[in-house]
Amino acid sequence: MKIIPLLSLIFLVIVVVCALFSPLLAPYNPDKIDLPSILAPPSWSGDHPLGTDHLGRDVLSRIIYGSRISLMVAVVAVAWAAFLGTVLGLISGYLGGKTDMIIMRLVDVMMGLPYMLVALVLAAIFGASLINVIVILAILSWANYARMIRGEALRLKEQDFVALATIAGSSRIRILIKHLFPNIVNTLLILITLQVGQVILFESALSFLGIGIPPPTPSWGRMTADGRDFISSAWWLVTLPGLAIMFTVFSTNLLGDWIRDRLDPRLRQI
Repeated sequence: MKIIPLLSLIFLVIVVVCALFSPLLAPYNPDKIDLPSILAPPSWSGDHPLGTDHLGRDVLSRIIYGSRISLMVAVVAVAWAAFLGTVLGLISGYLGGKTDMIIMRLVDVMMGLPYMLVALVLAAIFGASLINVIVILAILSWANYARMIRGEALRLKEQDFVALATIAGSSRIRILIKHLFPNIVNTLLILITLQVGQVILFESALSFLGIGIPPPTPSWGRMTADGRDFISSAWWLVTLPGLAIMFTVFSTNLLGDWIRDRLDPRLRQI
């Protein structure tokens, strides 16, 4: 493995560990208000290595707990989007005809929607909450999977092993599950890896605008939004969660590119 993908993987492992063991790793309760410690600057020799926010809450603890929210949203939203997109993409590519036309027109509509505007409208209708953010991101993300998986299904259904399975009397469902799906796993894995970073970034943007994860739940986007009024006097409130978002998204994208290069024979380096 090259050094850059290795560093990306190490960073993502650290983020996952922080998400899984937040109560053990965080030095303070992320929601604990400590008025005497308001806007304490970062100090490795003090009680708050990354400082405190405008309510005296420990920034390090909130960043650690924020990783849990970001990963939870990304994993659940991407999982549902991948499932829905894969099912519709396989059905569309294999069956063809009117079924393909209907699904692809729906995909065209979804991909033509302005994501942020749709998210604003949906959040205004249903309210800002963790569940609503996950549902919104899943709804807005499945079309990319459907389009890519459909292309793979169109290519695979012309292969000899599909024709042999049809001659042997395999049902359409069996062909989709036993013959087509195993051959699109590599493509699906690449798409999932690349989209995790996009979902984390989108969730952070929603929280920054106030329509994502509601307070006081710590999320990186919400922390950035809370600190923007103090950017001139307390730079760490915006910079540190912003760096967490940037490095996480950057790492997932680099890891996704590396996985694509390794799994795609057309891009694999000898």
